[in-house]
Amino acid sequence: MTGGEHLVAALTPEEQKKKAIFDAMSERSRKRVLAKGYEQWDPFLPPKDPIDLRMDQRRETALSLMRRFLRECPQEGYGNAYGQGAWETCMGITGGDDRWRGSYDFSCWYRDFLEKGE
Repeated sequence: MTGGEHLVAALTPEEQKKKAIFDAMSERSRKRVLAKGYEQWDPFLPPKDPIDLRMDQRRETALSLMRRFLRECPQEGYGNAYGQGAWETCMGITGGDDRWRGSYDFSCWYRDFLEKGE
């Protein structure tokens, strides 16, 4: 048994998997891990949910809500900026972001204000 094999044999199964993952990484990725600290690096963390999988209260994805919105709203008179604004609002509201909830509440209030004719 050589010195390197002796060190690998002393590692726990989880440490061996961690080392195997690290050894299989590209040089650039290894440098990133080493810069943050190998001991703090946890390759077993579950992946974060992609943004477009955020769900609203009815368990619909932001993407499905956006498709429904664009299908049901009148198509004349809107372009890329309109779609981008609608998407950002959809993401903010389904994500529970206070900024977008405030924007939504103001929009509803303003619509009611205009309807009252004050």
